[in-house]
Amino acid sequence: MKSNMALDVRNPAQVRKAGITALQKELGTVGATYFLRQFSTGQGDYTAERDALLQGLTLDEIIKSVREIDESDSGVG
Repeated sequence: MKSNMALDVRNPAQVRKAGITALQKELGTVGATYFLRQFSTGQGDYTAERDALLQGLTLDEIIKSVREIDESDSGVG
């Protein structure tokens, strides 16, 4: 988008184009691509996966497991 044109911030296409142009200018095409890839929407259903993973566990059991992992990672225990 040309710098002398007014940006209509209510227009998502204009905002997206101006943002990508700014990223490319500052980071280069490769840097802008790496930056944008950090904001992927992902895939799957996190909530369903989390529920299946934690099904039947109490909060106390989860906390105990985290502490055990933390202790084994730090060499304590």
